[in-house]
Amino acid sequence: MRILGIDPGLRITGYGCAAGRVGALRLVEGGVIRLVEGATRRPVAERLAELDQDLSALLDRLEPEAVAVEGLFAHYKHPATAVVMAHARGVVLLAVQRRGLPLVELKPAEVKKSLTGSGRASKEQMQRAVQQVFKLASLPEPADVADAIAIAACGIERLAVGAVRGLGR
Repeated sequence: MRILGIDPGLRITGYGCAAGRVGALRLVEGGVIRLVEGATRRPVAERLAELDQDLSALLDRLEPEAVAVEGLFAHYKHPATAVVMAHARGVVLLAVQRRGLPLVELKPAEVKKSLTGSGRASKEQMQRAVQQVFKLASLPEPADVADAIAIAACGIERLAVGAVRGLGR
């Protein structure tokens, strides 16, 4: 199985493409989609269009069999962050739907628990867990990349469990 994990954002969107099966994962590619310089001063609609173009090119190039995306979460101290992330997430969901790819939506705590054993793992703990699981020479940076790779790994796990239960592909 080859799955693309996405950690959506309007400035930086992390992505990680993983292949294999639970216990035998390999990293195909990981990185970030960075919107052009001055992105935060541009209208949201322009930024969303740019994200859509970049994401479409990524999907065409990596040819995943499925996509996993982080679900929405909101912190009471930063409610606007959830709104901004929702815009980026919407672009991801639309791109996946256009291609007819299976979509796995994962809660942040589920992804963290899957890789570290704790649903409250820190960014650094996630980076170290991803480094260990994928046997990387260095920590994946920035943290958005580690999160996206972890989302892909958790997505493969979720799809494998679904297939066993008759819910998968």
